[in-house]
Amino acid sequence: MDPSIFKAYDIRGLYPEQLDEEGAWKIGLATAKFLRSLLRGYERGQANAQSLCVSRDMRTHSAPLSRALIEGMNASGANVIDIGMIDTPQMYFAINHLGTCGGVQVTASHNGPEYNGFKISGIGAKPVGADTGLKEIKHIATALLHTKAKLTGSVEKYDLTEEYKNHVLKFLEPDLRRIKIVIDASNGMAGRVVPAIFEDLPIQITGVNFKHDGTFKHPPDPLVEANLAELKKVVCKKGADVGVCFDGDADRMMVVDEQGTNVSCDIITALLVPYFLEKHPGSTIVYDLRSSHVVQEEIIKYGGIPRRERVGHAFMKKTLRDSHAIFGGELSGHFYYRDNFYADSGMITLVHLLNVLSQSAESLSELVEPLRRYSASGEINFEVDDKEETMKGLARKYGEGQYDDLDGLTIQFKDWWFNVRPSNTEPLLRLNVEAKDPELLDEKLAELEEFLGEPVDH
Repeated sequence: MDPSIFKAYDIRGLYPEQLDEEGAWKIGLATAKFLRSLLRGYERGQANAQSLCVSRDMRTHSAPLSRALIEGMNASGANVIDIGMIDTPQMYFAINHLGTCGGVQVTASHNGPEYNGFKISGIGAKPVGADTGLKEIKHIATALLHTKAKLTGSVEKYDLTEEYKNHVLKFLEPDLRRIKIVIDASNGMAGRVVPAIFEDLPIQITGVNFKHDGTFKHPPDPLVEANLAELKKVVCKKGADVGVCFDGDADRMMVVDEQGTNVSCDIITALLVPYFLEKHPGSTIVYDLRSSHVVQEEIIKYGGIPRRERVGHAFMKKTLRDSHAIFGGELSGHFYYRDNFYADSGMITLVHLLNVLSQSAESLSELVEPLRRYSASGEINFEVDDKEETMKGLARKYGEGQYDDLDGLTIQFKDWWFNVRPSNTEPLLRLNVEAKDPELLDEKLAELEEFLGEPVDH
């Protein structure tokens, strides 16, 4: 087991070079030991409080890794509820529905088929990252010398499909009109989950890349423009109202309109603002700081409380809980809901998008057109030798602007702003720029690139 597989938010590496069954066993034991240690007295008496949920995606090595993970948990004395091959948001549902002390999804999310990993959640499906337990799990796992122990815990298999379907569809509004939608499952878990949840609804679904056997027609990352090409082509060919592309474990999604044009995730957040604030007036809505200023403007316009937050699901989920926010959106395609245990869900986001489209006589492109009032660069990566010194240089160069360091460096001017964040693991700075018009955006991008150097693909 390569210690570098322990990342900021999850565990991920090449199979079997960096992560194999032996490593999975050790991580299973360590995870169970850590999560059970967090139980308080009154929780220990609950039926499933000392049990953990385990699930997996469709990768060819997810099943053997899952079995090894479960054996490691059993070796610690923990009981396991195996809920099978599911999307990651269903794990968040399972932990809360079954009342376990946490769970692990075996997945490498949007990475290619040569990768695998683990997403770990604690009580209430709270994320376990480097600052909330992953360092402790790493310490326990890497200190284990062998994978031999008596398996004192039990394993129970459980199919939550019907309960999960009911949970997702409780957000569906009545009188749904017949919407034509194209869904690209990226050969991932959406290919299994979408039919199970949406097959009985009065909508017309055209499925693309629904086969989920561990192979990928295109990489399962919807944020990469090239991976949306097939979806756009089918949307236009079928005359669909909307197209959606999911990532491998179906917790993230990207949207294209009926013309095959990308609708960025911050614009989707802005689109959902009046929808949520009409139902829950005065509520807080959380958004990540890379989002267009249109998000904050829409929240204020409709009487909500805007809450700007650091990038990353751990920060977004904590802020949603702390502020009791009704909804949150992240530029990466994660959307979070108070009534979904403050967790993200691709399927629930799809339901809310169907609700908005169904309630309007306008097309998706017409609905989002007023929200596209700024020009944005999207995230651009730059390789730099000294990330901290480069950011200090930018702060000096643009010292006349309004400065904050909530996440990296953000500097705002009247007509434009930018944020630059350091990568946690690589010598990269990630830049996002927004301006009042395309001409100013091009001007400021050229200015910043002169300082940062040539962008790199990553």
